Amino acid sequence: MNTHSLAAVIMAAGQGKRMKNPDTAKVMHTLGGIPLIEHVYRLARDIGCERTIVVVGHQRQSVIDYLSEVDPGIQFAVQEKQLGTGHAVQMAEPPLENFTGDVVILSGDAPLTRRDTMLNALETHRSTGATVTVLTAVLPDPGGYGRVIRDENGNIIKIVEHKDANPEELTVREINSGIYIFRATELFDALRRIDNDNAQGEYYLPDVFEIFSREGRTMVPQIVEDFNEIRGVNTIEQLA
Repeated sequence: MNTHSLAAVIMAAGQGKRMKNPDTAKVMHTLGGIPLIEHVYRLARDIGCERTIVVVGHQRQSVIDYLSEVDPGIQFAVQEKQLGTGHAVQMAEPPLENFTGDVVILSGDAPLTRRDTMLNALETHRSTGATVTVLTAVLPDPGGYGRVIRDENGNIIKIVEHKDANPEELTVREINSGIYIFRATELFDALRRIDNDNAQGEYYLPDVFEIFSREGRTMVPQIVEDFNEIRGVNTIEQLA
């Protein structure tokens, strides 16, 4: 068994406007009688994460109160303004200040990822010596999703958001799930160097891939066969 230490950062700050329920945090909507966020926390626990940091924002007190009952050891980081996924993960840096293991980035609204899928990704990540491993899926219609751009050897060069993709990049059908495994030290070092020069004016977590690419780091895509495993919940219809 690998002795690398493992931590989880769960993104749970979003408003979930399309859920049409401003009084409830998006991740507190229930699936099978359990809030979405608890499904994701259980995944982190079941793959061996020693520490879990949940990044909260909108309606955060309800999330903090609930999860503190589930596991008093969970830590929280507050994202006051939602300035993008890169900014959200930056909020988790202080609690992980001296942590040198691997960090799993999970989405609080993606409750169906299987333990075996994540363990396989961890195995790939460690056996290849990757700086980052990202779960991806190949879709018939990838519209709206960030695209995974590879070189001729199949290695990731960058991940580009749909709104920022050029016509050639839009033909790529491999999409980014938003679920990653990073080496902690390299992740936070790169996050200090990203900017918000893009269509949304946000700090995107996938922008670290271009930094890693310039530095010649190993970035491994792990294709998930069943798209439902990485599907996020954005509307009541998707929850159903």
